[in-house]
Amino acid sequence: MKARRFSPVPLLLAAGVLSPGLGFAGVSADEAQHLKDSLTPYGAERAGNKEGTIPAWTGGDAKPPAGYKTTDRRTDPRAGDKILYSITSKNMDQYADKLSDGVKAMLKKYPTYRVDVYPTHRTFAAPQYVYDNTFRNATRATLKEGGAYPMPAGAYGGPPFPVPKTGIEIVWNHLMRYQGANVRNTGGQNWMVTADGKKVMTVEGFQEIRMPYYDPNGSPEKFDGYYWLTRVGNYGPPIRAGEAIVGRVNIDDAKTLAWVYLTGQRRVRKLPNPSGDTPTPASAGVMTFDELNVFNAQPGYFNWKLVGKKEMLIPYNNNKILQPKSAEEVMQASHLNPDYVRWELHRVWVVDAELAPGKRHSAPKGRYYFDEDSWLAVLGDRWDAKGQLWKTLFGLPMVLPEFPLMDHVLYGFYDLISGAWCGDPYQNSPTATTTQKAELKDELFTPDAMVGDQLR
Repeated sequence: MKARRFSPVPLLLAAGVLSPGLGFAGVSADEAQHLKDSLTPYGAERAGNKEGTIPAWTGGDAKPPAGYKTTDRRTDPRAGDKILYSITSKNMDQYADKLSDGVKAMLKKYPTYRVDVYPTHRTFAAPQYVYDNTFRNATRATLKEGGAYPMPAGAYGGPPFPVPKTGIEIVWNHLMRYQGANVRNTGGQNWMVTADGKKVMTVEGFQEIRMPYYDPNGSPEKFDGYYWLTRVGNYGPPIRAGEAIVGRVNIDDAKTLAWVYLTGQRRVRKLPNPSGDTPTPASAGVMTFDELNVFNAQPGYFNWKLVGKKEMLIPYNNNKILQPKSAEEVMQASHLNPDYVRWELHRVWVVDAELAPGKRHSAPKGRYYFDEDSWLAVLGDRWDAKGQLWKTLFGLPMVLPEFPLMDHVLYGFYDLISGAWCGDPYQNSPTATTTQKAELKDELFTPDAMVGDQLR
Protein backbone atom coordinates (compact mmCIF):
# COMPACT_ATOMS: atom_id res chain seq x y z
CA MET A 1 0.00 0.00 0.00
CA LYS A 2 1.42 3.36 -0.96
CA ALA A 3 1.70 6.12 1.59
CA ARG A 4 -0.74 9.01 1.26
CA ARG A 5 -1.11 12.44 2.74
CA PHE A 6 -3.95 13.02 5.16
CA SER A 7 -5.16 16.42 6.29
CA PRO A 8 -5.27 17.29 10.02
CA VAL A 9 -8.44 16.11 11.71
CA PRO A 10 -10.26 18.21 14.30
CA LEU A 11 -10.80 16.18 17.46
CA LEU A 12 -8.55 13.37 16.23
CA LEU A 13 -7.13 12.45 19.62
CA ALA A 14 -4.81 9.66 18.58
CA ALA A 15 -3.99 7.39 15.69
CA GLY A 16 -2.52 3.97 16.17
CA VAL A 17 -2.99 0.29 16.73
CA LEU A 18 -4.86 -0.96 19.77
CA SER A 19 -3.65 -4.36 20.90
CA PRO A 20 -5.83 -6.67 22.99
CA GLY A 21 -3.92 -5.80 26.17
CA LEU A 22 -4.83 -2.12 26.05
CA GLY A 23 -8.03 -0.23 26.77
CA PHE A 24 -9.44 3.28 26.81
CA ALA A 25 -12.13 4.90 28.90
CA GLY A 26 -14.82 7.09 27.38
CA VAL A 27 -14.01 10.69 26.50
CA SER A 28 -14.42 13.56 28.95
CA ALA A 29 -17.69 15.39 29.45
CA ASP A 30 -16.19 18.43 27.69
CA GLU A 31 -15.29 16.34 24.65
CA ALA A 32 -18.72 14.71 24.61
CA GLN A 33 -20.32 18.15 24.61
CA HIS A 34 -19.04 18.63 21.06
CA LEU A 35 -21.79 16.22 19.98
CA LYS A 36 -24.16 19.11 20.67
CA ASP A 37 -22.21 21.84 18.87
CA SER A 38 -19.28 21.26 16.48
CA LEU A 39 -20.12 17.59 15.88
CA THR A 40 -23.34 16.01 14.69
CA PRO A 41 -25.19 13.92 17.31
CA TYR A 42 -23.71 10.83 15.62
CA GLY A 43 -20.10 12.06 15.72
CA ALA A 44 -19.34 13.68 12.34
CA GLU A 45 -18.02 17.19 11.78
CA ARG A 46 -21.10 19.37 11.53
CA ALA A 47 -19.50 22.04 9.34
CA GLY A 48 -18.83 21.70 5.63
CA ASN A 49 -15.40 22.10 4.07
CA LYS A 50 -13.82 25.45 3.29
CA GLU A 51 -14.26 24.97 -0.48
CA GLY A 52 -18.00 24.50 -0.09
CA THR A 53 -17.92 21.19 -1.97
CA ILE A 54 -19.04 19.38 1.20
CA PRO A 55 -21.99 21.17 2.84
CA ALA A 56 -22.79 21.41 6.53
CA TRP A 57 -24.98 18.70 8.08
CA THR A 58 -28.39 20.17 8.85
CA GLY A 59 -30.35 17.14 10.04
CA GLY A 60 -30.42 14.80 7.04
CA ASP A 61 -33.44 13.20 5.38
CA ALA A 62 -35.88 12.14 8.08
CA LYS A 63 -39.19 12.50 6.27
CA PRO A 64 -40.40 10.17 3.47
CA PRO A 65 -41.94 11.67 0.31
CA ALA A 66 -45.58 12.66 0.58
CA GLY A 67 -47.85 9.68 0.00
CA TYR A 68 -45.02 7.15 0.21
CA LYS A 69 -45.99 3.59 1.22
CA THR A 70 -43.48 0.98 2.29
CA THR A 71 -44.67 -1.31 -0.51
CA ASP A 72 -43.81 1.33 -3.13
CA ARG A 73 -40.70 1.16 -5.26
CA ARG A 74 -38.34 3.81 -3.92
CA THR A 75 -37.88 6.75 -6.25
CA ASP A 76 -34.71 8.80 -6.72
CA PRO A 77 -35.28 12.11 -4.89
CA ARG A 78 -32.19 13.59 -6.54
CA ALA A 79 -32.89 12.52 -10.09
CA GLY A 80 -32.63 16.16 -11.17
CA ASP A 81 -29.00 16.52 -10.07
CA LYS A 82 -26.51 16.95 -12.91
CA ILE A 83 -23.17 15.17 -13.07
CA LEU A 84 -20.40 17.55 -12.00
CA TYR A 85 -17.67 15.55 -13.75
CA SER A 86 -16.79 12.00 -14.74
CA ILE A 87 -13.54 10.18 -14.00
CA THR A 88 -12.10 7.64 -16.42
CA SER A 89 -8.67 6.09 -16.93
CA LYS A 90 -7.78 9.12 -19.08
CA ASN A 91 -8.21 11.78 -16.37
CA MET A 92 -7.91 9.73 -13.15
CA ASP A 93 -4.50 11.21 -12.25
CA GLN A 94 -6.21 14.56 -11.75
CA TYR A 95 -8.32 13.08 -8.94
CA ALA A 96 -5.90 10.44 -7.62
CA ASP A 97 -5.82 11.80 -4.05
CA LYS A 98 -9.62 11.41 -3.81
CA LEU A 99 -9.75 7.81 -5.08
CA SER A 100 -9.09 4.53 -3.27
CA ASP A 101 -6.46 2.14 -4.62
CA GLY A 102 -9.21 -0.24 -5.63
CA VAL A 103 -11.14 2.34 -7.63
CA LYS A 104 -7.95 3.38 -9.42
CA ALA A 105 -7.22 -0.26 -10.21
CA MET A 106 -10.71 -0.69 -11.67
CA LEU A 107 -10.29 2.41 -13.83
CA LYS A 108 -6.99 1.07 -15.17
CA LYS A 109 -8.26 -2.47 -15.73
CA TYR A 110 -11.61 -1.74 -17.40
CA PRO A 111 -12.09 1.03 -20.00
CA THR A 112 -15.85 0.74 -19.38
CA TYR A 113 -15.54 1.60 -15.67
CA ARG A 114 -16.38 5.20 -14.78
CA VAL A 115 -16.94 7.38 -11.71
CA ASP A 116 -19.76 9.91 -12.14
CA VAL A 117 -19.52 12.58 -9.45
CA TYR A 118 -22.66 14.45 -8.32
CA PRO A 119 -23.24 17.29 -5.82
CA THR A 120 -22.76 16.20 -2.22
CA HIS A 121 -25.82 15.82 0.03
CA ARG A 122 -25.39 14.95 3.70
CA THR A 123 -28.60 12.99 4.07
CA PHE A 124 -27.86 10.70 7.03
CA ALA A 125 -30.41 10.77 9.87
CA ALA A 126 -31.32 8.54 12.83
CA PRO A 127 -34.07 8.56 15.48
CA GLN A 128 -33.70 10.96 18.40
CA TYR A 129 -33.38 8.16 20.96
CA VAL A 130 -30.34 6.89 19.03
CA TYR A 131 -28.77 10.36 19.18
CA ASP A 132 -29.49 10.53 22.92
CA ASN A 133 -27.85 7.16 23.52
CA THR A 134 -24.88 8.12 21.35
CA PHE A 135 -24.27 11.15 23.57
CA ARG A 136 -24.36 8.94 26.67
CA ASN A 137 -22.03 6.40 25.06
CA ALA A 138 -19.36 9.04 24.55
CA THR A 139 -18.57 9.08 28.28
CA ARG A 140 -19.84 5.68 29.48
CA ALA A 141 -18.55 3.29 26.78
CA THR A 142 -15.11 1.73 27.16
CA LEU A 143 -13.00 -0.85 25.41
CA LYS A 144 -12.38 -3.84 27.61
CA GLU A 145 -9.88 -6.61 27.06
CA GLY A 146 -11.61 -9.64 25.60
CA GLY A 147 -10.38 -13.15 25.11
CA ALA A 148 -9.00 -12.35 21.66
CA TYR A 149 -9.63 -8.66 20.96
CA PRO A 150 -10.88 -5.44 22.60
CA MET A 151 -14.67 -5.24 22.96
CA PRO A 152 -17.02 -2.36 23.83
CA ALA A 153 -18.49 -2.27 27.33
CA GLY A 154 -21.08 0.06 28.84
CA ALA A 155 -22.50 1.13 25.47
CA TYR A 156 -26.12 0.86 24.40
CA GLY A 157 -28.44 2.07 21.65
CA GLY A 158 -25.96 4.05 19.53
CA PRO A 159 -22.44 3.90 18.07
CA PRO A 160 -20.28 3.14 21.11
CA PHE A 161 -17.45 5.58 20.28
CA PRO A 162 -18.79 8.73 18.60
CA VAL A 163 -15.51 10.58 19.34
CA PRO A 164 -13.10 7.82 18.29
CA LYS A 165 -9.47 7.57 19.32
CA THR A 166 -8.46 4.34 17.58
CA GLY A 167 -9.14 2.32 14.47
CA ILE A 168 -10.92 -0.50 16.25
CA GLU A 169 -13.34 1.98 17.82
CA ILE A 170 -14.36 3.08 14.31
CA VAL A 171 -14.78 -0.55 13.26
CA TRP A 172 -17.09 -1.15 16.24
CA ASN A 173 -19.08 1.96 15.30
CA HIS A 174 -19.65 0.42 11.87
CA LEU A 175 -20.56 -3.01 13.23
CA MET A 176 -22.94 -1.60 15.86
CA ARG A 177 -24.42 1.24 13.79
CA TYR A 178 -28.17 1.78 13.75
CA GLN A 179 -29.76 -0.50 11.13
CA GLY A 180 -33.30 -0.38 12.50
CA ALA A 181 -34.48 -2.30 15.54
CA ASN A 182 -36.76 -4.66 13.55
CA VAL A 183 -36.45 -4.88 9.75
CA ARG A 184 -37.70 -7.20 7.02
CA ASN A 185 -36.18 -7.26 3.52
CA THR A 186 -37.94 -9.24 0.80
CA GLY A 187 -37.20 -9.97 -2.85
CA GLY A 188 -33.45 -9.36 -2.65
CA GLN A 189 -31.17 -11.21 -5.06
CA ASN A 190 -27.48 -12.10 -4.95
CA TRP A 191 -25.71 -12.27 -8.30
CA MET A 192 -22.19 -13.22 -9.25
CA VAL A 193 -20.58 -12.50 -12.61
CA THR A 194 -17.90 -14.87 -13.82
CA ALA A 195 -14.61 -13.75 -15.36
CA ASP A 196 -16.05 -14.30 -18.84
CA GLY A 197 -19.08 -12.11 -18.08
CA LYS A 198 -21.71 -14.77 -17.36
CA LYS A 199 -24.37 -13.54 -14.89
CA VAL A 200 -25.50 -16.11 -12.32
CA MET A 201 -28.17 -15.54 -9.67
CA THR A 202 -27.01 -17.42 -6.57
CA VAL A 203 -29.70 -16.42 -4.05
CA GLU A 204 -33.20 -14.94 -4.00
CA GLY A 205 -35.00 -14.64 -0.71
CA PHE A 206 -35.84 -12.64 2.38
CA GLN A 207 -33.95 -11.42 5.42
CA GLU A 208 -35.18 -10.37 8.84
CA ILE A 209 -33.00 -8.41 11.24
CA ARG A 210 -33.51 -7.66 14.89
CA MET A 211 -31.09 -5.48 16.85
CA PRO A 212 -31.67 -5.99 20.59
CA TYR A 213 -28.96 -3.38 21.14
CA TYR A 214 -31.39 -0.77 19.76
CA ASP A 215 -34.48 -1.79 21.75
CA PRO A 216 -35.79 1.57 23.06
CA ASN A 217 -36.75 -0.14 26.32
CA GLY A 218 -33.34 -1.68 26.92
CA SER A 219 -30.28 -0.47 28.81
CA PRO A 220 -26.55 -1.24 29.14
CA GLU A 221 -27.29 -3.23 32.28
CA LYS A 222 -29.78 -5.52 30.49
CA PHE A 223 -27.77 -5.92 27.28
CA ASP A 224 -26.31 -9.45 26.96
CA GLY A 225 -23.93 -8.78 24.08
CA TYR A 226 -26.12 -10.12 21.25
CA TYR A 227 -26.41 -6.96 19.18
CA TRP A 228 -27.48 -8.34 15.79
CA LEU A 229 -29.88 -11.21 15.03
CA THR A 230 -30.68 -12.30 11.51
CA ARG A 231 -32.46 -15.01 9.58
CA VAL A 232 -32.35 -15.52 5.85
CA GLY A 233 -34.63 -17.78 3.82
CA ASN A 234 -34.13 -18.70 0.16
CA TYR A 235 -36.91 -19.21 -2.34
CA GLY A 236 -34.68 -19.29 -5.38
CA PRO A 237 -33.02 -20.32 -7.57
CA PRO A 238 -34.80 -23.71 -7.52
CA ILE A 239 -31.71 -25.66 -6.49
CA ARG A 240 -31.49 -23.56 -3.30
CA ALA A 241 -35.17 -23.03 -2.53
CA GLY A 242 -35.92 -23.81 1.10
CA GLU A 243 -32.41 -23.27 2.45
CA ALA A 244 -32.06 -20.95 5.42
CA ILE A 245 -29.53 -19.51 7.85
CA VAL A 246 -29.99 -18.01 11.31
CA GLY A 247 -27.35 -16.01 13.14
CA ARG A 248 -27.01 -14.48 16.60
CA VAL A 249 -24.00 -12.16 16.60
CA ASN A 250 -22.35 -11.28 19.92
CA ILE A 251 -19.64 -8.72 20.56
CA ASP A 252 -17.69 -11.68 21.95
CA ASP A 253 -17.08 -13.88 18.91
CA ALA A 254 -16.83 -16.97 21.11
CA LYS A 255 -20.56 -16.56 21.84
CA THR A 256 -21.69 -15.91 18.25
CA LEU A 257 -24.03 -18.63 16.97
CA ALA A 258 -25.19 -19.58 13.48
CA TRP A 259 -27.14 -22.49 12.00
CA VAL A 260 -27.91 -23.50 8.44
CA TYR A 261 -30.79 -25.59 7.09
CA LEU A 262 -30.03 -27.56 3.90
CA THR A 263 -33.02 -29.05 2.10
CA GLY A 264 -31.02 -31.96 0.67
CA GLN A 265 -30.16 -33.12 4.18
CA ARG A 266 -33.45 -32.02 5.75
CA ARG A 267 -31.68 -31.07 8.94
CA VAL A 268 -30.19 -28.11 10.77
CA ARG A 269 -26.45 -27.90 11.24
CA LYS A 270 -24.56 -25.53 13.49
CA LEU A 271 -21.87 -23.59 11.62
CA PRO A 272 -18.50 -24.07 13.35
CA ASN A 273 -16.91 -20.74 12.37
CA PRO A 274 -19.38 -18.05 11.19
CA SER A 275 -16.71 -15.36 10.96
CA GLY A 276 -13.64 -14.11 9.12
CA ASP A 277 -12.87 -15.52 5.68
CA THR A 278 -15.26 -18.47 6.04
CA PRO A 279 -17.61 -18.53 2.99
CA THR A 280 -21.13 -17.61 4.05
CA PRO A 281 -24.10 -19.78 3.00
CA ALA A 282 -26.17 -16.58 2.77
CA SER A 283 -24.34 -15.81 -0.50
CA ALA A 284 -23.99 -19.44 -1.66
CA GLY A 285 -20.38 -19.24 -0.54
CA VAL A 286 -19.44 -16.53 -3.03
CA MET A 287 -18.63 -14.00 -0.30
CA THR A 288 -16.96 -14.54 3.06
CA PHE A 289 -18.63 -13.62 6.32
CA ASP A 290 -16.44 -10.55 6.75
CA GLU A 291 -17.07 -9.23 3.21
CA LEU A 292 -20.77 -8.63 3.81
CA ASN A 293 -21.49 -4.89 4.12
CA VAL A 294 -17.83 -4.22 3.12
CA PHE A 295 -16.74 -5.46 6.54
CA ASN A 296 -18.73 -7.73 8.80
CA ALA A 297 -18.30 -10.29 11.57
CA GLN A 298 -15.78 -9.74 14.34
CA PRO A 299 -12.62 -7.60 14.21
CA GLY A 300 -10.29 -9.94 16.09
CA TYR A 301 -8.48 -11.26 13.01
CA PHE A 302 -6.71 -7.93 12.56
CA ASN A 303 -4.91 -5.13 14.29
CA TRP A 304 -6.55 -1.88 13.26
CA LYS A 305 -4.60 1.32 12.63
CA LEU A 306 -6.39 4.66 12.35
CA VAL A 307 -4.68 6.42 9.45
CA GLY A 308 -6.78 9.61 9.63
CA LYS A 309 -9.71 11.39 8.06
CA LYS A 310 -9.74 12.77 4.53
CA GLU A 311 -12.04 13.85 1.71
CA MET A 312 -12.78 11.02 -0.72
CA LEU A 313 -15.06 10.26 -3.63
CA ILE A 314 -17.37 7.48 -2.44
CA PRO A 315 -20.70 5.94 -3.49
CA TYR A 316 -23.56 7.83 -1.83
CA ASN A 317 -27.32 8.46 -2.03
CA ASN A 318 -27.74 5.55 -4.42
CA ASN A 319 -31.52 5.48 -4.94
CA LYS A 320 -30.61 5.65 -8.61
CA ILE A 321 -29.59 1.99 -8.66
CA LEU A 322 -33.13 0.96 -7.66
CA GLN A 323 -34.78 2.48 -10.73
CA PRO A 324 -34.09 -0.36 -13.25
CA LYS A 325 -36.69 -3.11 -13.00
CA SER A 326 -34.25 -6.02 -13.04
CA ALA A 327 -30.83 -6.76 -11.59
CA GLU A 328 -29.49 -7.63 -15.04
CA GLU A 329 -29.95 -4.03 -16.14
CA VAL A 330 -27.69 -2.86 -13.33
CA MET A 331 -24.83 -5.25 -14.23
CA GLN A 332 -22.28 -5.12 -17.00
CA ALA A 333 -19.79 -7.86 -17.82
CA SER A 334 -17.04 -6.67 -15.46
CA HIS A 335 -18.73 -4.29 -13.02
CA LEU A 336 -21.90 -2.41 -12.11
CA ASN A 337 -23.28 -0.18 -14.84
CA PRO A 338 -21.72 3.25 -14.10
CA ASP A 339 -24.91 4.94 -15.30
CA TYR A 340 -26.63 3.77 -12.11
CA VAL A 341 -23.91 4.44 -9.51
CA ARG A 342 -23.78 7.86 -7.88
CA TRP A 343 -20.53 9.16 -6.33
CA GLU A 344 -20.12 12.16 -4.04
CA LEU A 345 -17.31 13.90 -2.15
CA HIS A 346 -17.48 13.12 1.58
CA ARG A 347 -15.15 12.96 4.56
CA VAL A 348 -14.23 9.44 5.58
CA TRP A 349 -12.23 7.77 8.31
CA VAL A 350 -9.42 5.65 6.84
CA VAL A 351 -8.47 2.53 8.81
CA ASP A 352 -5.84 -0.08 7.93
CA ALA A 353 -6.14 -3.75 8.90
CA GLU A 354 -3.11 -5.99 9.40
CA LEU A 355 -3.33 -9.65 10.34
CA ALA A 356 -3.04 -10.12 14.10
CA PRO A 357 -0.32 -12.41 15.47
CA GLY A 358 -1.40 -16.06 15.53
CA LYS A 359 -4.30 -15.50 13.11
CA ARG A 360 -4.83 -16.80 9.59
CA HIS A 361 -6.76 -15.04 6.86
CA SER A 362 -6.76 -15.19 3.06
CA ALA A 363 -6.43 -11.37 2.93
CA PRO A 364 -3.81 -10.43 5.56
CA LYS A 365 -3.91 -6.70 4.75
CA GLY A 366 -6.75 -4.30 4.11
CA ARG A 367 -7.76 -0.67 4.04
CA TYR A 368 -11.30 0.51 4.78
CA TYR A 369 -13.13 3.80 4.32
CA PHE A 370 -15.91 4.71 6.77
CA ASP A 371 -18.37 7.52 6.06
CA GLU A 372 -18.12 10.07 8.87
CA ASP A 373 -21.87 10.79 8.97
CA SER A 374 -23.17 7.20 9.23
CA TRP A 375 -20.11 5.12 10.27
CA LEU A 376 -20.86 2.92 7.25
CA ALA A 377 -17.91 1.22 5.56
CA VAL A 378 -18.36 2.33 1.96
CA LEU A 379 -15.15 1.10 0.29
CA GLY A 380 -12.51 -1.46 1.16
CA ASP A 381 -9.37 -2.91 -0.41
CA ARG A 382 -7.80 -6.27 0.40
CA TRP A 383 -4.30 -7.56 -0.38
CA ASP A 384 -3.46 -11.27 -0.62
CA ALA A 385 -0.53 -13.07 1.01
CA LYS A 386 1.70 -12.18 -1.96
CA GLY A 387 1.05 -8.47 -1.45
CA GLN A 388 -1.14 -8.16 -4.56
CA LEU A 389 -4.21 -5.92 -4.47
CA TRP A 390 -6.78 -8.70 -4.66
CA LYS A 391 -10.30 -7.49 -3.97
CA THR A 392 -11.89 -4.08 -3.86
CA LEU A 393 -15.16 -3.95 -1.93
CA PHE A 394 -18.00 -1.49 -2.37
CA GLY A 395 -21.12 -0.54 -0.44
CA LEU A 396 -23.72 1.80 -1.91
CA PRO A 397 -25.45 3.82 0.84
CA MET A 398 -29.07 4.91 0.66
CA VAL A 399 -31.32 6.78 3.09
CA LEU A 400 -34.52 5.16 4.35
CA PRO A 401 -36.22 8.27 5.74
CA GLU A 402 -39.25 6.47 7.22
CA PHE A 403 -37.01 4.85 9.89
CA PRO A 404 -34.87 7.08 9.51
CA LEU A 405 -31.56 5.36 8.79
CA MET A 406 -28.83 5.01 6.21
CA ASP A 407 -27.54 1.62 5.09
CA HIS A 408 -26.29 -0.20 2.03
CA VAL A 409 -28.77 -0.72 -0.76
CA LEU A 410 -26.17 -2.98 -2.42
CA TYR A 411 -22.70 -4.22 -1.55
CA GLY A 412 -20.17 -6.57 -3.11
CA PHE A 413 -16.64 -6.92 -4.41
CA TYR A 414 -14.55 -6.98 -7.57
CA ASP A 415 -11.83 -9.63 -7.77
CA LEU A 416 -9.01 -7.75 -9.47
CA ILE A 417 -7.02 -10.93 -10.12
CA SER A 418 -9.63 -13.34 -11.48
CA GLY A 419 -11.99 -10.75 -12.97
CA ALA A 420 -15.09 -12.23 -11.29
CA TRP A 421 -17.33 -10.09 -9.09
CA CYS A 422 -20.58 -10.18 -7.14
CA GLY A 423 -23.24 -7.98 -5.55
CA ASP A 424 -25.89 -8.47 -2.86
CA PRO A 425 -28.80 -7.78 -2.46
CA TYR A 426 -30.16 -6.39 -5.70
CA GLN A 427 -33.56 -4.92 -4.86
CA ASN A 428 -34.83 -4.32 -8.39
CA SER A 429 -37.54 -6.98 -8.58
CA PRO A 430 -41.17 -5.83 -8.17
CA THR A 431 -41.42 -7.73 -4.87
CA ALA A 432 -38.32 -6.16 -3.27
CA THR A 433 -39.13 -4.08 -0.17
CA THR A 434 -37.50 -2.98 3.09
CA THR A 435 -39.99 -2.45 5.89
CA GLN A 436 -39.87 -1.58 9.57
CA LYS A 437 -41.67 -4.12 11.75
CA ALA A 438 -43.30 -3.36 15.10
CA GLU A 439 -41.38 -6.17 16.78
CA LEU A 440 -39.66 -9.35 15.66
CA LYS A 441 -39.68 -11.87 18.49
CA ASP A 442 -36.44 -13.31 19.78
CA GLU A 443 -37.68 -16.85 19.22
CA LEU A 444 -37.80 -16.23 15.44
CA PHE A 445 -33.99 -16.24 15.44
CA THR A 446 -33.54 -19.83 16.56
CA PRO A 447 -32.90 -23.11 14.71
CA ASP A 448 -36.32 -24.43 15.74
CA ALA A 449 -38.10 -21.52 14.06
CA MET A 450 -35.97 -21.95 10.95
CA VAL A 451 -37.01 -25.60 10.60
CA GLY A 452 -40.67 -24.70 11.01
CA ASP A 453 -40.48 -22.10 8.27
CA GLN A 454 -38.32 -23.90 5.72
CA LEU A 455 -39.10 -27.60 6.01
CA ARG A 456 -40.54 -28.97 2.77
